Amino acid sequence: MSTLAKAMSKFRLAVVQLQVTSVKADNLSRARRLVKEAAGQGGQVVLLPECFNSPYGTSFFPSYAERIPGESSQMLSEAAKENKVYLVGGSIPEEDGGKLYNSCTVFGPDGQLILKHRKIHLFDIDVPGKIRFQESETLSPGSSLSVFETPFCKVGVGICYDMRFAELAQLYSRKGCQLLVYPGAFNMTTGPAHWELLQRGRALDNQVYVATASPARDETASYVAWGHSTVVNPWGEVISKAGPEEAVIYADIDLQFLADIRQQIPITAQRRNDIYAVTSTQEGTS
Repeated sequence: MSTLAKAMSKFRLAVVQLQVTSVKADNLSRARRLVKEAAGQGGQVVLLPECFNSPYGTSFFPSYAERIPGESSQMLSEAAKENKVYLVGGSIPEEDGGKLYNSCTVFGPDGQLILKHRKIHLFDIDVPGKIRFQESETLSPGSSLSVFETPFCKVGVGICYDMRFAELAQLYSRKGCQLLVYPGAFNMTTGPAHWELLQRGRALDNQVYVATASPARDETASYVAWGHSTVVNPWGEVISKAGPEEAVIYADIDLQFLADIRQQIPITAQRRNDIYAVTSTQEGTS
């Protein structure tokens, strides 16, 4: 392996677990400061949490929603360029054509928008006596897969509830993604039960790295996020994890380690495509 190839086979991922408040300007300035901190610690790809500019809740989405480009995406563009990082901008409530979406924008080190992922699977659940939440009361779903390229590897993007759908991760893996990122805000019911389990499952099934970014926990909020932003390696091991409070965590993504695992347990080559298949009915990005 050449010196350049060796250098490109490893990169540092930074995950920002942001304390989100009801003041949008404060959320944006805190996010910008923590992106700078992450880059200063060697982060080359930086991940922000779901709904980083707004409290999470159907009552908040309409009043915090923006068009893209807009105030929040402009800040993300500037932060990516200033710090020369790939910035996965968590998500924000997006307004477009009279509809609202839960949307993630990704910017390159030049500050240019690389893609926009609209949450495909809306969070509509009802666990009696614990939690009921219906994103579909105000949001519309996206309809496309979202993959972007870096000099290191391809990255697949999902938002929170998207992580529960194994098919999406499988399709991203088949498209050559070696890292899947899920900005997400699991709650105090689903968080302790499923948050880490789902990440480890997606990583192990597809032999990829998986990273999640949650807002920090705020016990006074109407929706209390679990926190515990995490990075899992292709062996299914948690290699970095935050507590409930605001933090930036780091993980060195080792693509040679990933390649070694795929060689040792070659499930991709062993799939019985003559018996089963997971296929995408739509291509492109929303």
